[in-house]
Amino acid sequence: MATLPWTAPKQAPPAAGPVTVLASRLELRRLRDVPAFFTAALRIRRQMLAAPGAAGLSLIAEPTRRTFWTLSAWQDQAALRSATGAEPHLGLMKRFRPVMAGSRFVTWTADTVPVPWDEAKRRLADPDTVHGNG
Repeated sequence: MATLPWTAPKQAPPAAGPVTVLASRLELRRLRDVPAFFTAALRIRRQMLAAPGAAGLSLIAEPTRRTFWTLSAWQDQAALRSATGAEPHLGLMKRFRPVMAGSRFVTWTADTVPVPWDEAKRRLADPDTVHGNG
């Protein structure tokens, strides 16, 4: 397992107050897709850290389990939508959709960053809070 720890963007942090949090669990169908997916995840990580409104992010990669976990915090929902709707995130997610075994996403509001991974995983495990395919 490889963890890229919580990293805040180099630009000025967002104003004090609550943040919008996105956590995801992404599972691939085949081991052979892991290297390309991990490379894409690193490209997206760079994009997100440069995106306006980003408050921070972290990634856990479990390559032998074909599973990736993401955790990010945003100034607001609009900043999150703007970042995930831009390239390269948008194109890479479309490219990898056919090789995904399942995806789970959850968003919520938090008062502080960094957001703890145990909170994110607890929320991702709760079927009443998650959306995704699989």
